[in-house]
Amino acid sequence: MGIVPEIVRILLPMIIVGGIAVFVVFRMKHKYKKGTLGKKKSKGAQNLLDSLIPFGMMIGSAVAVLLSIIFSLSLLTSIVFGAGLGMLFGYFAYEIYSKKAESY
Repeated sequence: MGIVPEIVRILLPMIIVGGIAVFVVFRMKHKYKKGTLGKKKSKGAQNLLDSLIPFGMMIGSAVAVLLSIIFSLSLLTSIVFGAGLGMLFGYFAYEIYSKKAESY
């Protein structure tokens, strides 16, 4: 295998996940500056809202490890993609849950 395809194979997951991370961070920064971050009335609901992105990253990493065991995938690449996609799904869950009204 040539040197250029090897470098691309190594760096491509980091570039893709880095783009996802920059997207999420800049969206959260924009929401913070506008003052539109999600707020919940109860402390438990607010803690859940604040934890959705890290939970998404942990679940994505766990799923990636399981998939790398089942299929013939590189563990490091799988963990990188799993954490990045988990961050993206956690951000979408944050957006959806922050718009939901609390019911008592």
